[in-house]
Amino acid sequence: MIDKFQKVISWIILICVAIYTSIVFIQMWQNYFQKYLVTEPVKNVLMLLVALVVAIGIGYLLIRLRTDNTNLNRLVLITMLALFAVIAIFWINFVPPEQVSDFHKFWFTAPDALKGKAIYAFDNDYFSKWAYQTGFLLYVMTIIKIFGYHIAAIQYLNVIYQVLILLVTYKLVVKIFDNIKIARLSVLLLMIDLDWFALNSQADNQYLGSLMFLLTFYLILQDKYWTYILAGLTLTLGAIIRPIGPVIIAGIVVFAILYMLLNNNKFNWVAIGKIAIVLGIYLVLFSGVSMLVKSSGLNGYGLSNRDSEWKFVIGLDYNSKGQYDQGLVNTFDLNADRAKMSKQEKQVISDNIKNIKQDHRWLDLFQEKNAILWAKESNGISFTGLTVNHSPKTVKNINYVGYLGSIMIVIFSWIGSLRLFKFKFNKGIYLLLLPLMAFVIVQLLIEVQGRYRIEFIPTLAVLGSIGLFTICDWIKSKWSGTNDRSV
Repeated sequence: MIDKFQKVISWIILICVAIYTSIVFIQMWQNYFQKYLVTEPVKNVLMLLVALVVAIGIGYLLIRLRTDNTNLNRLVLITMLALFAVIAIFWINFVPPEQVSDFHKFWFTAPDALKGKAIYAFDNDYFSKWAYQTGFLLYVMTIIKIFGYHIAAIQYLNVIYQVLILLVTYKLVVKIFDNIKIARLSVLLLMIDLDWFALNSQADNQYLGSLMFLLTFYLILQDKYWTYILAGLTLTLGAIIRPIGPVIIAGIVVFAILYMLLNNNKFNWVAIGKIAIVLGIYLVLFSGVSMLVKSSGLNGYGLSNRDSEWKFVIGLDYNSKGQYDQGLVNTFDLNADRAKMSKQEKQVISDNIKNIKQDHRWLDLFQEKNAILWAKESNGISFTGLTVNHSPKTVKNINYVGYLGSIMIVIFSWIGSLRLFKFKFNKGIYLLLLPLMAFVIVQLLIEVQGRYRIEFIPTLAVLGSIGLFTICDWIKSKWSGTNDRSV
């Protein structure tokens, strides 16, 4: 009975993932047609075909390489990681060093904070409203303390984190699918996605946060008491650095209930203790760091979120399709105290909901927001300040190349999500899929930006590696008459 229940739940999750990737797949084509095929159809069709052929061609070569030699496997992986590092470092030198938006805020606040100056001036200042951002500010302050006030230190550390993300993604795929060929393809898809790695030039918390969350998943799947202890530590670090911890925790808890508590057709009560170790360490450490931040005087609000309404103020604004709108921001008096602004924010949220309900525009809003977050161009490249040192034509071409990488992820992850129904894998796949689905749902209600998908691109690359493997293995079977029977 328990086993049947678990199978039904698993199928429901896979169906939800397939529906999600199918919607993104359709929205990607709609965007590509409207923005690229209408203006320069021949050029852009050829460019897309070339990108697909190159991705499939390299993928085919990777799966043709033997996997029964440990040294060869290491050599292939190290070569791929080294090649990516070179590309990532080149990108850092290609874009200007200027820090923009929130990244600018972190980079220019940290030196003053090290001198003991206040990090906020009034009740609605950045670090007073969103005190949780002090976690990443601590990281930036630490880097400046060690390496000096040089943005290159942040940038090259970002490259290291990105390389480690590739490595952990590789390890996760091997753990879940027991297939080195698919693991290689997951690394390949991340390597070629400029939309994913473009922000390494900025003081961005997404790469270090992403690495910590992926490590948490990997450690949990090792299923040893000491790895659960380490998972609690990495989860805490990830949540301190990048405040999407609740989404990750929600996925972990649901995974624990469905696939750890329910195991081998019986209740495995020991699993509750294991996951309690992770969550207990997280709660203690996160609360402890928050209290230390508060007692140190750096931020009197610790790592709290004093403006949880704001994300809904933006996210439920139909006119801006849930994106940041300076015009809307200007309607608020940022010098007012929190109580007054909170009251105004709640009123705006109420007005937004009435506006959406009036014409039954919920579905339209959700479609637009989903497309912005997952199917359209990431705005990551725009956040590099590329226009400062390059011509409009170069910027346009770079943005297009970046989007081609995202398109590869979308196409192959769609195929991979459909292929999952008849693919061999262990329950670990759901530890990746559940946080992804939680994030997809949450983002329908709160503010969206294309760059917010960065943390979940490795999961989509895992799905994409299945899709790419399916195509490459089919080509292999046609040419040689054999395919990989292990899948």
